[in-house]
Amino acid sequence: MPGQQRELEFRFLAEPTDVNFGGKVHGGMVMKWIDQAGYAAAVGWSGNYCVTVAVGGIQFVEPILIGDLVTVRCKLIHTGRSSMQFAVDVIARDLKTAHARRATSCIVMFVALDAPDGKPTPVPAWIPVSDEDRRLADFAARLQELSQAMEAEVSRFRAEPALPG
Repeated sequence: MPGQQRELEFRFLAEPTDVNFGGKVHGGMVMKWIDQAGYAAAVGWSGNYCVTVAVGGIQFVEPILIGDLVTVRCKLIHTGRSSMQFAVDVIARDLKTAHARRATSCIVMFVALDAPDGKPTPVPAWIPVSDEDRRLADFAARLQELSQAMEAEVSRFRAEPALPG
């Protein structure tokens, strides 16, 4: 039911096929997991098909190793007319020692699309109720401002003629 599922967790084991030549999980694999969990969270909130619009502030803090229990946590922190922002944490836990660590974190934005045309469609509004909710909503707003400033800077850079050589 749309507007009800604010949080979502995926859990699975990191497998040998997920790692790079250094024996650690590929950053691209972690990004795939984030996108999959974010998609499920966005569809769960909106009740519509959703597409990824942006991933911001991604930080790879700790490696994920083969056999780690991986938890991808998504929490809705802002809604626009048709967009949703989720805070995502990727937690890796060594099953032998029970030591858990934050491996990656980021903010991911999705837009809900309607079925017939694939055009943006409204999503249920999320209203912060607790102090923590308000803190997260303020964080999302600040990140959106920074993202817009970065987009403007990239546009200015692309508009400049390329240097010879």
